[in-house]
Amino acid sequence: MIEERIRRVPSGVLALMILVLLLALDVYILIRGIIDGTLWMILVTSLLIPVILILMGGLFTVAPNEARVLQLFGSYVGTVRDTGLRYANPLYSKRRISVRVRNFETERSKVNDTDGNPIEIAAVVVWKVADTAEASFEVDDYVNFVHVQSESAVRNLATRYPYDTQEECQISLRGDTEEIADQLKTEIQGRLGKAGVEVLESRITHLAYAPEIASAMLQRQQAGAIIAARSQIVEGAVSMVEMALEGLSTRGIVDLDEERKAAMVSNLLVVLCGDKATQPVLNTDTL
Repeated sequence: MIEERIRRVPSGVLALMILVLLLALDVYILIRGIIDGTLWMILVTSLLIPVILILMGGLFTVAPNEARVLQLFGSYVGTVRDTGLRYANPLYSKRRISVRVRNFETERSKVNDTDGNPIEIAAVVVWKVADTAEASFEVDDYVNFVHVQSESAVRNLATRYPYDTQEECQISLRGDTEEIADQLKTEIQGRLGKAGVEVLESRITHLAYAPEIASAMLQRQQAGAIIAARSQIVEGAVSMVEMALEGLSTRGIVDLDEERKAAMVSNLLVVLCGDKATQPVLNTDTL
């Protein structure tokens, strides 16, 4: 595996000044040779002009958050990260690599979650190139590699977890967004590490049931929510009835037999658990 090697190259400002002076001096001598009719002077200065122009090919610029990968006849020489005008061997090829932070949003993919329900999912991946040598030589096109592997990781993650769950100990795509985001980042980083790419963040941006089952799953979610709410209401009502009976008995307000206790419990539960407001009935007779 090829790893990045930082290459220090001199500033190109001094090299540019020297080359410009040499070119100006060479042109001046060439003109003098033509005026004086000196053949050897014309020949030498004429040959020096293309040499100086070739040497100027060693000048290149490096912008902020950018790097240049240097190669000599196919061999990796090093990476220049120092910004500004730089000078290196004019025979080096100088490939520009951006190390800026980028983001990529995957396409909406239809997959089956761990329960077999078809869902639509998409995610955004924030990344940057960390190793320019691996990005250049380990994969053919690192940008396309990021896109393909990110989409594959999102689809694979969606198949390992249910869309939603009522169990507290089970992780779901909808209920545990932070943990799912961390696992997605870890999986994408594992796939992109060989390409010299660092994943900074990844989050799910779209999550929904597939249109063909969306209506049915919405009804199931509503039913589950109603059942959960009813369970809490019943538990609270039972506690209140128990407190009422215990308070009546402890304070000696009224002495109820088992049959009347059962009737009182029934009435209290109807009042506490009913969907609608109850209508009071006045008892004008004895208990």
